[in-house]
Amino acid sequence: MPRVLRILNRLAVGGPVLNATYLTRYMAPEFETLLVVGEKEDHEKSAEYLVSQLGIHCITIKGMGRSINPASDYFAYRELKKLIRSFKPDVVHTHAAKPGALGRLAASSEKVPAIVHTFHGHVFHSYFNSAKTKFFVNTERYLGKKSDAIIAISEQQRKELVYDFKIAPAEKFRVVPLGFDLNRFRTGQDEKRKRFRNEFNLADDEIAIGIIGRLVPVKNHYLFLKAIKHVFDHSPKKLRAFIIGDGETRRDLENVARGVNISFSTEKSAEHVHPLVFTSWRSDVDVINAGMDIICLTSFNEGTPVSLIEAQAANKPILSTKVGGIADIVLEGKTALLADVQNTELFCKHLLRMVEDDVLRKQLGEHSHLHVMNRFSYQRLVNDMSQLYDELLEKKRLERD
Repeated sequence: MPRVLRILNRLAVGGPVLNATYLTRYMAPEFETLLVVGEKEDHEKSAEYLVSQLGIHCITIKGMGRSINPASDYFAYRELKKLIRSFKPDVVHTHAAKPGALGRLAASSEKVPAIVHTFHGHVFHSYFNSAKTKFFVNTERYLGKKSDAIIAISEQQRKELVYDFKIAPAEKFRVVPLGFDLNRFRTGQDEKRKRFRNEFNLADDEIAIGIIGRLVPVKNHYLFLKAIKHVFDHSPKKLRAFIIGDGETRRDLENVARGVNISFSTEKSAEHVHPLVFTSWRSDVDVINAGMDIICLTSFNEGTPVSLIEAQAANKPILSTKVGGIADIVLEGKTALLADVQNTELFCKHLLRMVEDDVLRKQLGEHSHLHVMNRFSYQRLVNDMSQLYDELLEKKRLERD
């Protein structure tokens, strides 16, 4: 049985942890997988519950976080080398930037047969200044030479990595979309909707607009606030907006809301009578989606946003900026309306149109689950990855022979 050492930077809620844990759990018994993780940051929502739910054993390496720290990074690198020597993996598969650097360097040093890396997103624009961005691009080009295969999670992302940033030759890349357990977004929706709307005192005719994700600069929640302000000012309908998640920009977002006279409640409020709610982190995203009427995304840069896949599984209409791999996971005009990230006016107009047009909302959400259920199931993900590992290991065997 081939052994896989899977390396993830942290157990924090989001697409990468779902991808890594599902692969760890469901590639057995054909592959024996050991999951290694670093430490999450304080403002992030822990996803340790996933490890428990799936019955996964994982090893934590202190210091293998997101930020660059030469001392802790070197310690993590040495720990990974020790782990590789003891576990003797046939495949080392890294997920996200820091594990991708430390894990691939350690695996290459220890001559692991097959080295694979997944780009869940990238930081090559909208994150850092030009000098820092150039450093990360050059680093990834170097690491690309030590990789036997590089996984992009959408075709658009693959094109960016190959042709825009020239990370590695095209033949080294595979497109393997993310995979999830989407069935929970299809079951018990009426009961879940009632539960969510009762919690927040939502009337039956009140339209709930939500955005789900980390509150960090690249997610651009300021555009969401502009859009809901526009809708509040121009629509007579009953409306409520929800910001689901938490992070470093939360305090500033609250200040912006106050500055444009949008009153809000928080997760600590006893009652929810204001037009905007900051819920902080929630683990019941299936309940949240059931209770919503419109799901938004406003990011400057995205790989494959889980929130939009889950929203479509729940038959919710989407409004999003047109960035990264989003065009690969929604059907523009059929399951979603899109706007260029700089076109604030169009984004606001789209949201107002979705609020005012009940027929449009229904049409956009009506059959969207059909678009995602097979394309983004964890069963398809496991099958795709098994084929890739088998291909790489067979190639290595033939090279040895």
